[in-house]
Amino acid sequence: MFYSFLRPLLFKLDPEVAHCVTFGAIEKALKLGLLKHQIIPCQQRQVMGITFPNPIGLAAGLDKNGEHLDALATLGFGFIEVGTVTPRPQPGNPAPRIFRVPKAHAIINRMGFNNHGVDRLIENIKTSSYQGILGINIGKNFDTPIENAVEDYRICLHKVYRYASYITINISSPNTQNLRQLQSATALNEMLSELKSEQHNLSQKHGKYTPLVVKIAPDLDTSQVETIAKLLIKHQVDGVIATNTTLSRNGIEHLAVSHETGGMSGAPLTQAATEIIKQLHHFLQDSIPIIGVGGIMSAKDAKDKIDAGACLIQIYTGLVYQGPGLVSDIAKEVCETAV
Repeated sequence: MFYSFLRPLLFKLDPEVAHCVTFGAIEKALKLGLLKHQIIPCQQRQVMGITFPNPIGLAAGLDKNGEHLDALATLGFGFIEVGTVTPRPQPGNPAPRIFRVPKAHAIINRMGFNNHGVDRLIENIKTSSYQGILGINIGKNFDTPIENAVEDYRICLHKVYRYASYITINISSPNTQNLRQLQSATALNEMLSELKSEQHNLSQKHGKYTPLVVKIAPDLDTSQVETIAKLLIKHQVDGVIATNTTLSRNGIEHLAVSHETGGMSGAPLTQAATEIIKQLHHFLQDSIPIIGVGGIMSAKDAKDKIDAGACLIQIYTGLVYQGPGLVSDIAKEVCETAV
């Protein structure tokens, strides 16, 4: 109710300014003790060897540097994913780089993995009080040649391993040049082979098994999805996130900002992301869990993704348009109340 009043005011601001203003207000409220932790009554779910208190997560991108974990924890999420983080700090693409499409309940962004680097992320996590399930999303620096990309992922994997509940390998952002080439059969096979080997070594070193998850694009045809599924099974990857943002502009071609480059999220992505989940579920045959994300703007959208084969779901753009109440709305639709 309160957010429906606040949103028009926030939407008068530049999206990045609104982001900073919102988190500034939330952090101040947290320090003053004004934020109450939202409790989501839900039966726990075992996925990837992890006990999730509820299946509703925050997707990567909202808190790239892990600076707001304590505040986000009050919203009732079953898990939070931070990042994408890269080995070295980088500013991302020039502004303006994020555009709202209110008539379509969508956002176009070309942020470009702007972040303070993996070392700063770790420091933020260490100073946080957050004790919940934490996913850390890793990527490559923009100036690392694509043929050397695996080294950037390896660096991040080593550094975040002990702090993460699971680690997401982001090879599907459309905003880093050539990144999606890593979804090709040859590149993905090589990357998964090397990173799974590193995962084994790190699990021995730390006495802790941290699952590896791959995040894929919605702009894939059926044969590409099948190829990726076979490689995920071959390398015993622990999970897959479907999907990232889309390059498609279907349904918003007539709107003013549709020409802006970048990945689109929100309502126009809903069906495409759900279709990828259905295809993955068909090819994986429950051998690998799917985390569904992309265009979840309502409780029904979340239920559709679970019905399509997702074990867990994540939201981001829906939170921007619907507010934090979306978490409890989804819970009423998809959660079995714990006895």
